[in-house]
Amino acid sequence: MSTPGLIFMDDMLKIGEKLRKLRVANDLTQEELAHRAGLTKGYISQLERDLTYPSIITLKDILDVLGTDLASFFKEDGRERVVFRKEDRQKIEGRGVEFLVPGSGRRVMEPVLVSLEPGEKTPPDAPHEGEEFGFVLKGTIKLWLETEEQKLRKGECFYFRANRRHWVENVGRTMAQILWVVSPPTF
Repeated sequence: MSTPGLIFMDDMLKIGEKLRKLRVANDLTQEELAHRAGLTKGYISQLERDLTYPSIITLKDILDVLGTDLASFFKEDGRERVVFRKEDRQKIEGRGVEFLVPGSGRRVMEPVLVSLEPGEKTPPDAPHEGEEFGFVLKGTIKLWLETEEQKLRKGECFYFRANRRHWVENVGRTMAQILWVVSPPTF
């Protein structure tokens, strides 16, 4: 979670390279950019090599000189990321839920890995717009849609409109894991 007014390292990936490309596209030397932004050439050099990071105010001043704004600067460059590694996953502590795709809450669908210990249940989800799909990777679960229940084992899946109260529970003796995809995102 970001704090207003602060730029964190996670948000700053490749900021130096992006600044350098913008400077070159504007046909400016480091010295010219520094002068126009009220900074030093050495500071611009450090920024472009990711040796230091600017405050939002300083970055805004630099971007003003380069003819862009913060929103445009941090907007993804059009290349869509298609591969996500295990280390990219984000876990919700105490809930057995792992977000498989960072930022999936802003996408059309949200894939998560749900792990349940024997006897454990997901919290009941109120009816909402959209659809849900789950594939049982391990164990045996019971899917509840209001008062209707269905037992599923490893290799089986479910798909339903989410217009009814729903949850799953692990009814087996070992951990259950479900690859669960929700559209639109609600986890």
